[in-house]
Amino acid sequence: MAARAVLYTIPGCSHCDAAREDLEWRGIDFEELDVESDEEALQKMLQMCDGSRTVPVIAEDGKPVQIGWMGRGCSI
Repeated sequence: MAARAVLYTIPGCSHCDAAREDLEWRGIDFEELDVESDEEALQKMLQMCDGSRTVPVIAEDGKPVQIGWMGRGCSI
């Protein structure tokens, strides 16, 4: 069964950590992709978000549902 959501992150980003914790707390099945080490994931995120280089990005069905966390994010 495919993950319900995809979380695009980078290591050391506190906003990414908060988004991950929230998804886990709400029991949402998700796949986490590190766009710093996974070039394919980075390119997919950039295309999906019209070039936005802000993480975290939470996507469902290949579409971003949230860019950043609580109005903040980390730049890549």
